Formats: sequence, C-alpha cells, structure tokens
Amino acid sequence: MQFLIHAWDGNDELALERRLNTRPDHLVGAKKLKENGNFIIGGAMLDENGNMKGSTMIVEFDSETDLQKWLDEEPYILNGVWKKIEVFPFRIANV
Repeated sequence: MQFLIHAWDGNDELALERRLNTRPDHLVGAKKLKENGNFIIGGAMLDENGNMKGSTMIVEFDSETDLQKWLDEEPYILNGVWKKIEVFPFRIANV
C-alpha cells in the first residue's frame, strides 16, 4: 500500500529551530525506511524564503498498521515538529 503524506510544521517562532534540532534523527529514520523499501520519495516543503515549513513523502507499507507504527515512532511527530499531518492512499502511475 502506498501513501502520500503532507505534514506541516508548526508556525510558532520556535518551529524552524525544532525542525533543525530534530532533523538528524528524522533523516536517520528516512534512510532506514529507504533501506527497507518503504521510502519512495520525499522532501521538505519550503516557504517563500526557502525555509523548511513541512514535508511531503510517498511511502509504501504492507498495511495501514505498519504505516501507523512508523508514524508512532517518527521523530518529527514525537518532538512536535509536524503539527498537521494528512495521509492519503496513493498509487504511483506505472508509466
């Protein structure tokens, strides 16, 4: 099952600092997802000044339960970086 994730950071004055402090742990997790075949593509959404303000990812898991297990352990969620998360079932076009 593939999923498209849009996750927006908080907009308080410490939001960017929280993201930057948590980013190394997030990237370790993303690399692990990639190694396991769960990470398809992703990256940071940017504001008009080029600062990170959220993330978009396409991931693949065997089930929604496995997706939820990853979300439950995601550092950006645990450390309050992502404040609004939307998850959509997704299918990459076979072109």
